[in-house]
Amino acid sequence: MPEGDTVFRTARRLNDALAGAEVTRFELRVPQAATVDLTGSTVHDVVPRGKHLLHRIGDYTLHTHLKMEGEWHVYRRGERWRNAAFKARAVIGARAPDGTEWETVGFDLADISVVPTTHEDQLVGHLGPDPLADTWDPAEAVRRLSADTRAVHVAIQDQRNIAGFGNEYANEILFVRGILPTTPADETDAAAVVDLGARMIRANRNRSRRTFTGEDRPGRSTWVYGREGRPCRRCGTLIRGGSLGADPTRERIVFWCPVCQT
Repeated sequence: MPEGDTVFRTARRLNDALAGAEVTRFELRVPQAATVDLTGSTVHDVVPRGKHLLHRIGDYTLHTHLKMEGEWHVYRRGERWRNAAFKARAVIGARAPDGTEWETVGFDLADISVVPTTHEDQLVGHLGPDPLADTWDPAEAVRRLSADTRAVHVAIQDQRNIAGFGNEYANEILFVRGILPTTPADETDAAAVVDLGARMIRANRNRSRRTFTGEDRPGRSTWVYGREGRPCRRCGTLIRGGSLGADPTRERIVFWCPVCQT
């Protein structure tokens, strides 16, 4: 599922193709931005911000979010798309300085908008520190997490605390730290949680397959995530599953070992 490391890799692929290129086609297939046309502008860069993607084009920023199903593809012009055209929400054609013609397509995207780049903070300014950004501020991340009185599983995923961690990371971080998911975040060692999470997501940012155990074989890459009813890899106790969320509309599946996490 798209978490901060997935968005990081996506941004890098898009930036490799588009940075410095002239836009030759610009289509946003959503009502709120359908009339925007940045054809003729230069793509400065494509950068990740937590789970958000920012295309900086001319004087504007195209903001998109992958949510659960979204993805961006990069094609040479004329290549057949690997997904159905009706799922395309954004199409950007561009000519690189070396003459290469690229076509990038965003499928099943969410939260599509275009704003002047000077107003970017209106879209992502609320986000907490991003462990994959050059501006990563672990002390600020610790401050925000340690001030949160909600269940730590919920607090870790709140993008206002730390940008980039989703449900899979929350489950795996808490298992490795031996923390019960329902423990209030302000009662945990927030510095240790933040440090571990940052190391995990950085280790995964260049991997095609995310892993927390060091193995990337199917069924071997996680400690507890997706393993309800299976033996804990440490103690053999059956992994439990349930749900937690900031409210009933935002519940996520949670997994834990009742022996290793207390």
